[in-house]
Amino acid sequence: MEQKIYDNYINILKEELVPALGCTEPIAIAYAGAKAREILETFPQKVIVKCSGNIIKNVKGVTVPNSGDLKGIDTAALLGIIGGNADMQLEVLESVTDEDRVKLRELLKAKICSCDLVENTDNLYIDITVVANEHKAQVIVSDYHTNIIRIVKDDEVLYDKVNKIDNQADKIEADRNLLNVKNIIEFADTVNLEDVKDILSRQINCNMAIAREGIKNNFGANVGLNLLALYGDCLPVRARAMAAAGSDARMSGCSLPVVINSGSGNQGMTVTIPLVVYADEYKISQEKLYRALLVSNLLAIHQKKYIGKLSAFCGAVSAGYACGAAITYMLGGNFNQIANTIINTLANTSGIICDGAKPSCAAKISSALDAALLAHTMSMHDDVFHADEGIVKDDLEKTIRAVGYIGREGMKSTDIEVLNIMIDKVCP
Repeated sequence: MEQKIYDNYINILKEELVPALGCTEPIAIAYAGAKAREILETFPQKVIVKCSGNIIKNVKGVTVPNSGDLKGIDTAALLGIIGGNADMQLEVLESVTDEDRVKLRELLKAKICSCDLVENTDNLYIDITVVANEHKAQVIVSDYHTNIIRIVKDDEVLYDKVNKIDNQADKIEADRNLLNVKNIIEFADTVNLEDVKDILSRQINCNMAIAREGIKNNFGANVGLNLLALYGDCLPVRARAMAAAGSDARMSGCSLPVVINSGSGNQGMTVTIPLVVYADEYKISQEKLYRALLVSNLLAIHQKKYIGKLSAFCGAVSAGYACGAAITYMLGGNFNQIANTIINTLANTSGIICDGAKPSCAAKISSALDAALLAHTMSMHDDVFHADEGIVKDDLEKTIRAVGYIGREGMKSTDIEVLNIMIDKVCP
């Protein structure tokens, strides 16, 4: 593999596989709030939050971690302002105290925070302004969850990424356009594991910890526990149940961190947990598990590069196909069988919509993984859906791009109508 591609893939993993405490959309709001207060240098009397529709739908139904079981954009913003540490980025709320939670409830009651929808903007867009007497500070996040693009204090622009004001230190991001299935498999086969071991071991440890927490305790709708109750504790069900249980816990405010993928903790768990469960069952070596995790993580990122971080396309589908293909890889499948697992999954579940982060995400993870495990079994028997059957094309990469186009362009109107229903703008 060319050194340029090798180094780029390493950098993609470093950028994408980072820890996050709770659902990444409310955490991104908390991060922006904490940064805005830092810039203001005093506690605000008024907070104005403006968000894209996809942020609103992903915050509406999920518990903000360390909030005392509260939900909402105002909760996330105010908790970040009160007790957040912006230096911790997506773990910004880790150090929140009981005193902070008391103050949060007081400020929510005082209604110092207003929240508005911003239309015709990036799907991931957060604009927070904090005001104290005659002073104010504004922080804007766009495109991905920690990507601050503009900082203004009073009338002075301190930072503007787009117009290149004070951004000399901006990091050059890895090029996701270099991702393709062939190179991903080659990278996984040949990578020096010392270059990725710390990243992957952290992902395993964090994501399995929250899965175990979810399977032991009562969180959300208990999708993981109900799967085991319905089907019993066989391997495919256990893999789905553990991943769903991690989501059960995370969507319901569990304070354990998750290592994310494509900006999502649910996707991070989906690409990780079933692989670890299968590796335990089949006594797979740590080396082979790590290489399979590389396949799973990078395939999910590959699909999402065509769709974007947020859309009406459920991210569990792309994470599920990636995990299924990685299981095929880990259990000795050849390239054609890995490719067929991808095709078989995408031909099945690409129509699942995203209607925000909430407890039912656990059920969608289960459904996506059920399709992926069926796809894996089919591919190992050399059974595959063929070109020109629905959205399946005559080339693997074309099929992946076709699904990306559906998620990015085809579901734009779906995204709008889902949000309209969620905020009661329409009542069918």
